[in-house]
Amino acid sequence: MAILHSASRLVATLASTVQTRAALVAVEVEEEALRYFSYLIFALGAMFLGFIALLLVILLVVAVYWDTHRIGVLLTLIVLFGGGAAALAWTVVSRFKRKPHLLSHTIAELSKDIEMLKSNVPHASH
Repeated sequence: MAILHSASRLVATLASTVQTRAALVAVEVEEEALRYFSYLIFALGAMFLGFIALLLVILLVVAVYWDTHRIGVLLTLIVLFGGGAAALAWTVVSRFKRKPHLLSHTIAELSKDIEMLKSNVPHASH
């Protein structure tokens, strides 16, 4: 009976550990989804406002220089905005590469659990 009781306690402990880790997975996935949603909202707002401002600046500059240097002004604006777009794209890519890995906390906790279980298993003496 003692063996059966110990086995049932072991199964209950393992089930509890799996439940805890599953809850941690759910929390991390939800946090990651909220993080991406906030990135999307801020990016869309910034792009919209920036686009409106950009259009107005382009119209103003082209109107000011229309009679004298319209081609030079347009080429300069193209180079400036193209460079800005490249810099922003590079920033997004570098930030995305530095973000935390998905489920990193869960994987770390599972690794700790495995190590703890391995250390508690009695080794057979030869």
